Amino acid sequence: MLLELDGVRLLTDPVLRSRMLHLRRSGRVDLERVRDVDAALVSHAHWDHLDLPSLDRLAGEPQVVVPRGMGATLRRRGLANVAEVDVGDVVEIGAVTVTATIAEHDGRRGPLAADSPSLGYVIAGTQRVYFAGDTDLFDEMGELGHLDAALLPVAGWGPRLPPGHLDPRRAAEALGLLHPRVAIPIHWGTYSVISLRRRDPARDRAPAEEFERLAHELAPEVDIHVLAHGETLVLD
Repeated sequence: MLLELDGVRLLTDPVLRSRMLHLRRSGRVDLERVRDVDAALVSHAHWDHLDLPSLDRLAGEPQVVVPRGMGATLRRRGLANVAEVDVGDVVEIGAVTVTATIAEHDGRRGPLAADSPSLGYVIAGTQRVYFAGDTDLFDEMGELGHLDAALLPVAGWGPRLPPGHLDPRRAAEALGLLHPRVAIPIHWGTYSVISLRRRDPARDRAPAEEFERLAHELAPEVDIHVLAHGETLVLD
């Protein structure tokens, strides 16, 4: 997601390549749309969230905010403008503040990698936006305060979701804790395992539409917006 708030442009978990490891992207990324980014917010160290070649493609030297323990990995890559954070840490980026929050997810890059937490982020300025990263439900969701928008994962790239993720129902249940004004389902339909099977746009979109249906039942006061790739939502 590309967030623009109070003149600050933030990119969440940028994975911009057409192919990454065993995954293939649906559609292409217009790199012109993600130029002049002030910072990239990385939620955790899994390869499909912290993609070093994608960070290399960002123009200029935007700040990269990463969970504690991953700074050395980025600096070895030649990325110098790095901020390592843990739960509760705050980074000021232009006119907005970014606060790292809990995420219930095992985000280690591998068995021999540095211990590193998974995080979400609350971006606050004239509005407040919660980017959940990858997470399951956790009680402290109810303590994040007033939210204008919540970006909630509802699926993944494989046929099933292991523990530590939100599926459409659990993401809809999270709305009862978060009470955002607007919710946007993310982490669906972007990457899938490379195979001979042709992609089915309706199947890719199904988790987002299931979340929308369940959210209308469980949290009818929340406005749900399912965005297609490249689509923009302006919050009043």
